[in-house]
Amino acid sequence: MTVPGTERAATQDGEAAGERLGALRAAVRDTVAIHAEALLDLSRRIHADPETAFEEHRSAALCAELLAAHGFEVTAPAHGLETAFRATIGSGPVTVAIACEYDALPGLGHACGHNLIAAAGVGAALGLAPYVDELGLTVRVIGTPAEERGAGKALLLEAGAFDGVDAAMMVHPCPFELADFRSFALGTLDITYTGRSAHPSLNPHEGRNAADALTVAQVALGLLRQQLPPQWRVHGITTAAGTSPNVIPDRATATYEIRALAAEDLRELRQRVEDCFRAGALATGCEVTLEQPEPDYLDFRGDAELLRLWTANARELGRAESVERPPFACTDMGNVSHVVASIHPVLDISGGGACGPHEPGFVAAAVSPAAEQALLDGAVGMAWTAADFAAARRAAAESA
Repeated sequence: MTVPGTERAATQDGEAAGERLGALRAAVRDTVAIHAEALLDLSRRIHADPETAFEEHRSAALCAELLAAHGFEVTAPAHGLETAFRATIGSGPVTVAIACEYDALPGLGHACGHNLIAAAGVGAALGLAPYVDELGLTVRVIGTPAEERGAGKALLLEAGAFDGVDAAMMVHPCPFELADFRSFALGTLDITYTGRSAHPSLNPHEGRNAADALTVAQVALGLLRQQLPPQWRVHGITTAAGTSPNVIPDRATATYEIRALAAEDLRELRQRVEDCFRAGALATGCEVTLEQPEPDYLDFRGDAELLRLWTANARELGRAESVERPPFACTDMGNVSHVVASIHPVLDISGGGACGPHEPGFVAAAVSPAAEQALLDGAVGMAWTAADFAAARRAAAESA
């Protein structure tokens, strides 16, 4: 039975809550705008001084210092990683984590635009900071090193950096706009063959050719690819295979990556690939050592509620309509998404151009006017999505 007047009161309460949230969203956007020059300067400074995995001391410090200057409680280093940091503000019942990446690519610099990711994350946090109490939020900014190689987020996840988090988010630059990002699961493998050196003319029968062992393995991998599912990938490079043609190589090394659509498939693929390398050792009489240098990157799984909120906010910001793309990359944010509700929207910084991440031309694109607009839009979009998420959680709790 409905008590007379209760429906009208509930409607009025809902309208009032909606008006408050609308006013807060406008204030958040204005606050990001106030910090715009500092955010653009942060992005440009990180871009101009690229640091690779686990070496991002200056980039991490720039982010942490800007947050500390605006009232965040900062811990640096954090969670056992020298170039990670944690910055927190607020004490609300809903905790949102914003991930900041800032590592560069060896030899290419910021050809993946992590300078934009870091600045957008800091911007979202600064936009929310004055309103966390009213929103019922705790904002946790996590500086996450070594996304390109090293799986920093997987290490941070294991160390407890995302404990107690209700939602996690970041944005990533690209040559197209994509809300529902999906990724491959990725595994890495380092291979070392140890043989026996000998003179290739005088006593070749005494040698055990480590380079030949690697060649046998590569042939086996080439044949294996014929029987792999379409979305499974195996690729790698030889890093050493002898130093002189008149010495049978006693050592050969390689680094390989494997990719599959889901983490469950990656385990099977790893076993089959490792067997190919074992075959090389067996065929040539060499010994082989197989090492996994970093945790697996799991496939990214976006949260439906957060995706809905982000999509509406991106549209309100005037961002291009999201395209649909199959998995095309890997990220350690996938590991987070298996544990915490997460989004990883992709923002177009090229105006539809062909240049993509990990290409030399993307370095310049990452400090272009389109990129810097995406940075600011990403900051506002994440902040709005965090605010909307907290409001939805509050409404659900009040109606329970």
